Amino acid sequence: MDTMTLTPPPAAATPRRAPSPPSRLTRLWRGPEADPRWARPALLGLLALTAAAYLWNLSASGWANSFYSAAVQAGSQSWSALFYGASDAAGSITVDKPPASLWVMALSVRIFGLSSWSILVPQVLMGVASVALVHASVKRHWGAGAGLLAGAVLALTPVAVLMFRFNNPDALLVLLMTAAAWATVHAIERGSIRWFALVGALIGLGFLTKTLQVLLVVPFLGIAFLVAADTTLRRRVIGSLAGVGTMLLAAGWWVAIVELVPESMRPYIGGSQTNSFLELTFGYNGLGRINGEETGSVGGGNGWGQTGLFRMFESGSGGQISWLIPSALVLLAVGLWLRGRSPRTDVRRAAYLVWGGWLVVTMLVFSFMAGIFHDYYTVALAPAVAVLVGAGAAEAWERREESVGSVPLAVATAAAGVWGFVLLSRTTEYGWLRVAVLAVGLAAAFLLLVIARVHVRAVPIIAAAAIAAGLAGPAAYSATTLSEGHSGSIVTAGPSNGGPGGGGARGGAPGGGGGAPDGGRPQAAGGTGTGTGTGTGTGTGTGGTPRGGGMGGLLDASTPSTEVVAALSADADSYTWVAAAIGSQNAAGLQLGSELPVMAIGGFNGSDPSPTLEQFQEYVAQGRIHYFAAGGGMGGGMGGSGSASQISTWVQKNFTEVTIGGSTFYDLTQPATSSSGSTTTGAGTDV
Repeated sequence: MDTMTLTPPPAAATPRRAPSPPSRLTRLWRGPEADPRWARPALLGLLALTAAAYLWNLSASGWANSFYSAAVQAGSQSWSALFYGASDAAGSITVDKPPASLWVMALSVRIFGLSSWSILVPQVLMGVASVALVHASVKRHWGAGAGLLAGAVLALTPVAVLMFRFNNPDALLVLLMTAAAWATVHAIERGSIRWFALVGALIGLGFLTKTLQVLLVVPFLGIAFLVAADTTLRRRVIGSLAGVGTMLLAAGWWVAIVELVPESMRPYIGGSQTNSFLELTFGYNGLGRINGEETGSVGGGNGWGQTGLFRMFESGSGGQISWLIPSALVLLAVGLWLRGRSPRTDVRRAAYLVWGGWLVVTMLVFSFMAGIFHDYYTVALAPAVAVLVGAGAAEAWERREESVGSVPLAVATAAAGVWGFVLLSRTTEYGWLRVAVLAVGLAAAFLLLVIARVHVRAVPIIAAAAIAAGLAGPAAYSATTLSEGHSGSIVTAGPSNGGPGGGGARGGAPGGGGGAPDGGRPQAAGGTGTGTGTGTGTGTGTGGTPRGGGMGGLLDASTPSTEVVAALSADADSYTWVAAAIGSQNAAGLQLGSELPVMAIGGFNGSDPSPTLEQFQEYVAQGRIHYFAAGGGMGGGMGGSGSASQISTWVQKNFTEVTIGGSTFYDLTQPATSSSGSTTTGAGTDV
């Protein structure tokens, strides 16, 4: 019998362990698989550097715009004041804007306590978020490098550096507009009704931030969706209607409540003459800004500077925003040309319509509006400029070996270098830099014309030189902006000795002139200020660095002395308002110093009929107000109410004048008598 040879079965293969999925932190660091390995670390680095720069020296601005800081302080103490955007916790009058930006800051103060940081850090975070959205908007369709360039352009725009560290509503407005444009392109790409409904909601929140200004971006958002959305005409129409509907809902709920609540149960609507938010929206903050007829304003017509096509490039706004506007317009034109024959649903062309329409429409409105205009309004242009520079440069770069790509790149680079030279020549601080910007810009522009013939290793160097020539000027202005504090109602970015084209403390009277001597902070009644100038109030100025203000208490607040704070705090629980002052900035200084409600008579300009003389007399008779601060805002401007002047005259005739810590008040609990004179209180002095 044969024997069988038995062989052992082959050993089973050892199973390999499946690779463990990357952690969330790793995924965050690496980003999408399709991205270059450097893309996500570069983005995170850009955002980190932006946050660090914007946070640096943040407290140098103190309360920044005390007008809004006082409303934030009030909202941190009273939910009613928070909802309406009242200037004081007792709810006498609102600020002259809707309250969305105040909600964010007041909630921060409720969590972290009242401080300059708790008010301003939310603005910094809005700036970082805006940079991230601009990057995302460009990266998705033009690549990671283009996205980084666009984000850097926004982060280094001088007026953006200023306003993302300031407490005006503009920071939130810019974030919401940027988010709306980003969402619009997503809605177009996906043909999504839901995404365009989100666009409407973001615009509605923008309305609750700064009323009609947000609507400047709406026309081309709607046009782009109707024309290019990747869906049927029926769904495009429905999506557009959905966007309008959510916009009305997001904005209208608050407006409806304010208009329907009886006037006696809410604060007076600051900036209006009839206690109506609709009047404020379509009058003082609406058509009045276009035609210059803002009832109650302190200026109008040409009082806010010459209008015209080149206003964004002239002395006021030039150094704030215009550095790369010529390049952005060139690159917008070439982008539209290169995408001209693309299908209807081409997302790149749709994005050019969205961001290009934003830039052109907003720039034209700003250029020709005859009413109140401040240079810092131009921050609304910054995201559009950034996106068009990043996207347009990438579009042309893809065709750089053809004249259709190389020529626009060269023209845009030369424009950035030449215009940067012009802007830097308007100040004495950057003599060597302006020459370098011009030389590098023109050299890079020439090399871009012949880039198809240069060695491949030189190509990145040429691109880097072109970028450096475009960003060096705004980066220098931004560095100066970061190094200084800014306060008051009118602030500008850039060097203080910028002359007609620079930033600094030239803000004051309408038109950019006036202001306190040497750029100091003017004083309101109530004590010692932090600037070098003195205004129409009764305080005295001492050294300080925050820049802005002007017109003596109308555009900036002062810091009350310890004696004034002690007097206001005495028996404060017995009064609804510890003091009243004409003009919101005068009241804001006292309120922020004492953290107690102070009535702002007449609102911001002192020209609103709130309260009337009869109402004020009734408050005094009821013992609801302790002191009246002497001096104050202008009142009665451009057809506004004269109530503030009437109240001041009545108080001076009927109540005892007291001097507290060097400041003049009237004690509304001490009627004047024929034998009474003024009394003084301060260090070592009794009333």
